[in-house]
Amino acid sequence: MEISEVLLTEDPVLQEDLERAAGSDLIDWEKLRGKNILVTGATGLIGSQVVQVLVLAGIRRKLGLKVLALVRNPQKAQRVLGACIGRGLELVTGDILEPVETELPVDYILHGAGVTTSKDFVDHPVGTILTTLKGTENILELAREKQVQGMVYLSSMEAYGVVDPEHFVVRETDYGYIDPLQTRSSYSESKRMAEGLCGAYSHEFGVPVRTVRLAQTFGAGIPETENRVFAQFARSIITGKDIVLHTDGSKAHCYCYTSDAVLGLLTVLLEGVPGEAYNISNEATFSTIREMAEMLIRKYPESGAKLVFDIPEDADKFGYAPTSKMLVCAEKLRALGWKPEVDMEQMFERLIGSMRRWKEFR
Repeated sequence: MEISEVLLTEDPVLQEDLERAAGSDLIDWEKLRGKNILVTGATGLIGSQVVQVLVLAGIRRKLGLKVLALVRNPQKAQRVLGACIGRGLELVTGDILEPVETELPVDYILHGAGVTTSKDFVDHPVGTILTTLKGTENILELAREKQVQGMVYLSSMEAYGVVDPEHFVVRETDYGYIDPLQTRSSYSESKRMAEGLCGAYSHEFGVPVRTVRLAQTFGAGIPETENRVFAQFARSIITGKDIVLHTDGSKAHCYCYTSDAVLGLLTVLLEGVPGEAYNISNEATFSTIREMAEMLIRKYPESGAKLVFDIPEDADKFGYAPTSKMLVCAEKLRALGWKPEVDMEQMFERLIGSMRRWKEFR
């Protein structure tokens, strides 16, 4: 069966992304032949595309692999991943805050479950911390029990904190400042601690877990409820409304396209060194928030969108990340054979194309 015959989504842009990743020769797919791969956070943006890519690759290459998606809400999983069920995907109902139980063997784990909404970091900091730490402990215990061949923990570039602006190129051993008493630090500080827990399990129990630190990742297939800056910008272009910045737009970071990120995760899972961390980032996308907005306004003049600043006095309550300048270097991951292929303009082209098609479907 050709991969083009396996339609997993009505979004043609997302389908194309899934096919590209599943057909990539960057991954040694033979290592996954006949394996069971558990994915947590499987209904999220990254987790869902990891599941879909694995299912497609399994069909195309006749790998006989099985994807186990750990989900709290089977109804949501049916909506997001329904086309994969029975074609290599099995749902496992459970909550990472409780010990995970399954009689099935588990060969590999991709652990991506956690709190991801900035406002939740400040509204529910206790839940943010405990979900990260207790959830990661439970998944590490499962990995230990099942004697997995490999595991990846999805961390974030926010684990680096605020780095020195004079030394803003950040590699895996470079760390900046985090104030643990700041409410929003519930996310970044707990990510650091979870990484430490992964390192401890690797050292003490021999669990072959690697950590990946993702730059902000976006692309086709984002949920309609997504409200991070890239989604707001894309909606402004589509609707012809002004792009409104609630900060001065000086924060400068790198980004990564979703399908590139999925291939990075799989590369680390299969080729990375246990106990180590790897950045997943496209350095070519390094820009400020303001530069990103200005690029879109230039690229889509027909939208009529303008750049407007509306900075609230109480901005902290919205959970915005601290203003910083950080170029996340992915040299270590590239040494494993990975390389990003989608640049910033293409990222938005595909995101906007995907969002427009979903509007048409409705």
